[in-house]
Amino acid sequence: MALNLNKNLKLYYSIKEVAEMFELNESTLRYWEQEFPFLKPKTSGSAKIRQYQEKDIEQIRLIHNLVKVRGFKIAAARTILTKNRKGVDTNAEVLERLMNIRTELQALKKQLDYMQ
Repeated sequence: MALNLNKNLKLYYSIKEVAEMFELNESTLRYWEQEFPFLKPKTSGSAKIRQYQEKDIEQIRLIHNLVKVRGFKIAAARTILTKNRKGVDTNAEVLERLMNIRTELQALKKQLDYMQ
C-alpha cells in the first residue's frame, strides 16, 4: 500500500481554526449551525466543545460561497442547498477552480511585468 502524502492527517478542527480558514467570526459559525440543520459538528465534553471534520468544513465552504461570496440571504441559501444540493456543489467547485486560475494568472502577469 502506497503512502498518501496529500491526505490531511488532522481529523478534527476547532471552531477557531475553522473561523480563521474562512475569515469569519466564531459566532457566525455558531449562528450558521442554527440556520442550517445539516451543519452539525461533533461536540465533546461537558463544555460542548465543537470538533469540525472535513465533511463539516465542506458544508461551511458551500454556505460561505452562497452567503459571503455570492451575497445570498440565509433563507435563500438554505433553500438552495435543500433543493439543489448537487448544483451548488458543482458551482462551488467551479468557482474555486476559477479563483485559483485567476491567482495563478495574476502571479504570471507580475512575473511578465517584472521581466519587461
